[in-house]
Amino acid sequence: MMPQSGGAMAQEDAQIWGKQDVSSSKGMKDENFPVGSFLISPGHRPAVHAYYRFARVADDMVDNTRLSPAQKVVRLKALREVLHGERKPPPGRADAWSAVILRTVLQERNLPLELGSDLITAFIMDAEKTRYEHWSELLHYCRYSANPVGRFLLMLHGEGEETFGPSDALCTALQIVNHMQDVSSDLKQLNRCYVPLPWLQEENVRLKDLILARSKPGVRRVFDRMLAHVDALNEEAARLPALVQDRRMRLEAAVIVALCRRLTERLHRQDPIAERVALTKSDGLRALGWAMRYLR
Repeated sequence: MMPQSGGAMAQEDAQIWGKQDVSSSKGMKDENFPVGSFLISPGHRPAVHAYYRFARVADDMVDNTRLSPAQKVVRLKALREVLHGERKPPPGRADAWSAVILRTVLQERNLPLELGSDLITAFIMDAEKTRYEHWSELLHYCRYSANPVGRFLLMLHGEGEETFGPSDALCTALQIVNHMQDVSSDLKQLNRCYVPLPWLQEENVRLKDLILARSKPGVRRVFDRMLAHVDALNEEAARLPALVQDRRMRLEAAVIVALCRRLTERLHRQDPIAERVALTKSDGLRALGWAMRYLR
């Protein structure tokens, strides 16, 4: 095959990446839970920030309502190819270069590239799949969308494999409560629903009932069923802080465990359809206070 000319490469890049850089205006402070907080060692924070930027770029690609599902998949696969060194990023595109930066970070820390590319797998699922038939399907999605984040942080700090199980439980719980927070907006804006459809059908609930002013009794029962599973995940996640050797990472893990439990409790009491169920500054202070028991 003849090498492409500069003009041909630029044309191909334009077809793949589009004209607009999709680097997000959102920042780490906009997230529900701490990302690279002051508890993380300053030496590790740049790596955490690079991982976050890459995830944010990919997330914005798949949530872009101006792109078709096929266009989203093409961009996401190109981003994964850049991460794996199989494609050069176009110049001046911060979205594409986020993969180059993360690739460098992972290689310098001797961490697997799959910690980044697994996220791409999840975002491709989001582009191609908008409904879930079984709880196991949702757990499979979380395996790629959430669990790599916890494993990245733990591996970055040199933690052992014994931490992975509780970490996976925590990250899956965080992902599901986030889906529950956004259940109406995801359906309205993205036509995406992570609630298992058979559970809705068993309660004689229709999808459009998820975008009403408040939850019907049947919807509430479905939410409670989901939260019962989250409660079990939180129980497993509670083992995580005691297993983490690095003190600062241990405190970070403890804070997130406490915040996830607190948000789960709020979702038990409040209606995510009627209002935005979110954590408060008071919740954060309480979580930090609870985490202090792991300061040793």
